Amino acid sequence: MPRLGPISPALYRRIVLVTLASLVFIMVTGAAVRLTGSGLGCSTWPQCEPDSLTPRSASDTHGMIEFVNRLITLVVMVFTLAAVIGARKRRPYSRELFRWSLSLPAWVLGNAIVGLLVVVLHLSPISVIGHFLLSLGALWSALVILEKCTQPHAPATGTDGAPSVAPGVVLRRHELAVPTFRRAADWLMVSAGLVLVTGTIVTGSGPHAGDGEADRLPFIVGDVARLHGVGVLLFIGLTLAMLWMARRGDAAASVERRLRALLVVMVLQAAVGYTQYFTGVPAFLVGVHVLGAASVWIAVLRVRLGLSETVLTDASLDEASVDDSADVSAGDRAADEYDGPVEDEPADAPDQESAPVTTA
Repeated sequence: MPRLGPISPALYRRIVLVTLASLVFIMVTGAAVRLTGSGLGCSTWPQCEPDSLTPRSASDTHGMIEFVNRLITLVVMVFTLAAVIGARKRRPYSRELFRWSLSLPAWVLGNAIVGLLVVVLHLSPISVIGHFLLSLGALWSALVILEKCTQPHAPATGTDGAPSVAPGVVLRRHELAVPTFRRAADWLMVSAGLVLVTGTIVTGSGPHAGDGEADRLPFIVGDVARLHGVGVLLFIGLTLAMLWMARRGDAAASVERRLRALLVVMVLQAAVGYTQYFTGVPAFLVGVHVLGAASVWIAVLRVRLGLSETVLTDASLDEASVDDSADVSAGDRAADEYDGPVEDEPADAPDQESAPVTTA
């Protein structure tokens, strides 16, 4: 059997992108299971029925929908394992990327276990909410890996891409925003989390439980929907405030671009949310809203992860020359106002590609 040889950074980036897309896809198909009333289409787990791995009949629509979703989960697990193997075979090798890649199958396995609880607890809203939040955790890991794929690595002296680092070369982290902007970004993450959690509470209180006999949360849908809407407006307001801060020079142009992308996704998501609320919560729009929630989470993570960059430099250079060499279009404000230490990180190995990450 032929052994898998080294893979390039560009190929590994594509593997991670496909893995990220599969993680988003399984969120949408999982929502489709609930929206079609197929949440208990399979009465047991991991088998569909106590005496059968598959539904007893192909005409069992609910059973087939749930079973196909489980097969898709297996495909997603294969993609996450490919990301782990790819991180190990990637040249130049990065220990940090490999460690992060291990979290991907861990998230999927954890979500499969929660899927068991969802069946055992007969679609308890809390278990379904946990199912969704774990999926967001998997997206977080994938985004971190995707961002780190673009980070430069110090030139190596090895002959096969092994992490043998050239003497005197360090990776220096350079901030792309002033401290006040970074604190605002932390609050942006908090507000995003609150919006997503309140959104799951709205879903857990409304229709589309996944089964006609499933329990719902004891809240009035209109009340929690209005609370969720207030959170969305605050989220959008904070994003607009950060855009204004970026425009005045508190953050790099790259950060501003990511904020603009976040704003577009958020406005579209809010439009879908209000439309589904005033049209009686049709199942199709709920599915679109789930896709939008994943997109918002990805966009806000990209903003937070884009607040610093890694600069490849000679250890003998002084700090001022390193700051001058960084491509920070926010100007001198970020450098002047940053009051924390500049960290030197041990380099893993070379990486000749440092193109900016783009996600759909």
